[in-house]
Amino acid sequence: MKLEAFDYDLPDGRIAAVPARPREAAKLLDMTSAHEFTDRQIRDFPDLCHPGDVVVVNNTSVIPARLIGYRGSAKISITLHKCETSGNTGHVPGFGGHWRVFAKPARKCRVNDIIVFGDDFAAHVLGRGEGGDVAVCFINPINDNAMVVGIDLEKSLARYGTMPLPPYILRPDGTTVKDETDYQTMFAQYPGAVAAPTAGLHFTPALAAQLTAKNVSIVEITLHVGAGTFLPVTVDDIADHKMHSEWGAISSHAASVIQMAQQSGNRIIAVGTTSLRILEACFQQHGSVQTFSGETDIFITPGFKFGVVDALLTNFHLPKSTLLMLISAFCGMGNVRAAYQHAIAGDYRFFSYGDACFMRR
Repeated sequence: MKLEAFDYDLPDGRIAAVPARPREAAKLLDMTSAHEFTDRQIRDFPDLCHPGDVVVVNNTSVIPARLIGYRGSAKISITLHKCETSGNTGHVPGFGGHWRVFAKPARKCRVNDIIVFGDDFAAHVLGRGEGGDVAVCFINPINDNAMVVGIDLEKSLARYGTMPLPPYILRPDGTTVKDETDYQTMFAQYPGAVAAPTAGLHFTPALAAQLTAKNVSIVEITLHVGAGTFLPVTVDDIADHKMHSEWGAISSHAASVIQMAQQSGNRIIAVGTTSLRILEACFQQHGSVQTFSGETDIFITPGFKFGVVDALLTNFHLPKSTLLMLISAFCGMGNVRAAYQHAIAGDYRFFSYGDACFMRR
């Protein structure tokens, strides 16, 4: 399929710069009727769920993955993309020193360059990747050229890093203190994401309590969202696009709850495309939802055969993005096109801090 099939015009001013307050006040476009769209709010989401449904949320936690450093007098901005440390187990990919990063300007990052972020924190450039990213090893330059590998990266990021807001949320003076909580879901538990699973940003403890009271199960999975989610698709034929891989995990408890719901004929509702991707990646590999831990570069486009997810709560996505392709595969290109036209006409707010839609497979 051609990339142009996933394009649309978004009027100026529709990109949300801040989330709705309170979060339940965000608009929710109900696409589940076969005949019409219904304008609701996130607080209505429990009314759209049935007793016995399983709502799957992503419990990844966004790390302060954006850094500003200097190679000599040259200013370089980097965003952590993917941990390259081997031996990842469980839910935590680790904060090993070796990472793939996106750098600006990348042309100034040569092999063996040192990018300094602070007296005790720097990055040693190891090489360039095929996807335009840069391989680095984070180090502690204690004096002159002496280096100590194996720093406490989590601690160093907390000191020098900032929240990696997507490029379309403009912060000329840098991210705010409010962004540190706004860009983190209530389920955030396992650090490792460099982009938020934004559909989960709409949830509050009160909303979760309403779901539980309705006998709707909430189960947590993990997908550490990479910065590659913001990379534009640059090929004309989408079949030529290469996805960056992301690390995810499904616990035995989550797998058991999902399996029992499927056996009972109840729905699996994914909160966000990240939850959907790890569930469907597991199904592709094993033919069922089971305990899972590993990398996935699943690329879902129209024609994809879904095996797990019955309904999806998700935000409104960028034109020509892989996420727009995913939801087009999930509920049909015509439905998505009509829903986005409805949302634009109805003053919905778009992208990470914006409103949401609820769709069925």
